[in-house]
Amino acid sequence: MSKRDNKRFNDKERNSAPKRGGKNRRDYGDSYEPKGRAAGSSRSSNRRGSSAGYESKGRNAGGSRRVTGAPASSGARGGRPRRDSDTFGARSLLADFGYSDREEQIIGADGLEVVAGRNPVVEVLSGNRDVERVFIADGSEGSVSKIVALAREQGVIVDFVPKEKIDAMAPGVKHQGVVAKVSEYRYAEMDEVFARAEASGEDPFIIILDEISDPHNLGAIIRTAECAGAHGVVIPKRRAASLTQTVALSAAGAIENMPVVQVTNLARTIEDLQEKGVWVGAADMDGETYYEANLTGPIAIVIGNEGKGVGRLVKEKCDFVLSIPMYGKINSLNASNAAAVLMYGIRRARSFSKKL
Repeated sequence: MSKRDNKRFNDKERNSAPKRGGKNRRDYGDSYEPKGRAAGSSRSSNRRGSSAGYESKGRNAGGSRRVTGAPASSGARGGRPRRDSDTFGARSLLADFGYSDREEQIIGADGLEVVAGRNPVVEVLSGNRDVERVFIADGSEGSVSKIVALAREQGVIVDFVPKEKIDAMAPGVKHQGVVAKVSEYRYAEMDEVFARAEASGEDPFIIILDEISDPHNLGAIIRTAECAGAHGVVIPKRRAASLTQTVALSAAGAIENMPVVQVTNLARTIEDLQEKGVWVGAADMDGETYYEANLTGPIAIVIGNEGKGVGRLVKEKCDFVLSIPMYGKINSLNASNAAAVLMYGIRRARSFSKKL
């Protein structure tokens, strides 16, 4: 027998022989099912195709580490979720330490808010909220000594912990190695704003924000309001940013010193302020140039939404409209920048009137 004939004979025998470990599908036909698989089931029930069923020890259906008490999650492709840092890393560590992320405001399992960052922690220690405990990453230097001294002065416990625990308590936040557990932020009442103005010996100076949606803008405006000597900031409950960790960081701790009032109806709030003798002006493009207007006396300024500006109904309730002249090719300022210009315009007018 030639080598070619021998090869043909061997190939024929190899193809007709059953696979190692038993007969294969060719031997049984379409009724063949592998060992351990029920008749009629498909491969979609295994780890690659399942969207709910397969779980190996210590791992959920997606192949990521399973957190105790959390349901196995599934992804868009073959039941396997994306293992990005948010899903696989920070969230699982956060759950391990008993924390949850709720609308950007980090709340612990004990109901206390987590404030992150050195300046925000200093401000919260100097403010009126109850501070339960301060956590500092091992090896932190610089202004940490000031935080430790301030905490001990207030009788607050300071714990030095591994940086990984700080990361888990404030995931995705630039915490600078320092976090504090405090009572949740309390919104002020309008009477507190007027009491603050009376204590300062000035006419009320109030900032009203009409649906500011960007938390960074809200934080920047609160910071400027505190620096410019405003007595309070008013925000709506709906369709607007509220006080969160992002706002606190953008405000550099100013929310601990600036009363923020949250109301359900801005138009009605404006009417109430007017009844108390406060003049209310809206910031818009068709108004009087701000440095030509009379900005003395009890005053409130309305800053509009980043895209839509001041709402029609709110604008109709205002006593006057202020504008900031634009000399470049861009026809508007960012909401927080416009608010800063007008706030310091009011502060300048008040300082100038005192000299007369």
